[in-house]
Amino acid sequence: MRSAPSFGKPLAEAEGWSETPTEFRLPFKILKNAGVPPPEIEMFHQRAALREQLAAAASDDERRAIAARLSEVEQAIALRLEGMRASGRL
Repeated sequence: MRSAPSFGKPLAEAEGWSETPTEFRLPFKILKNAGVPPPEIEMFHQRAALREQLAAAASDDERRAIAARLSEVEQAIALRLEGMRASGRL
């Protein structure tokens, strides 16, 4: 509406918009609007949660199991990002 204070002014950019590669902006925006995080973001959340669990682990066996899962997630992230770099999408 013309009475809105922002009428005729550019919209504020979403956080991280300018850092997002151009080819990912529209797909990420669609996923965000649908309430679905990109798979890479979900992996980063898993990694953070596993790091917290590792810090709070009570026994050596528990630490080893969590560390193994953390290693798998970190490897999956690295492979995913490397694949994106190799294909020129990152």
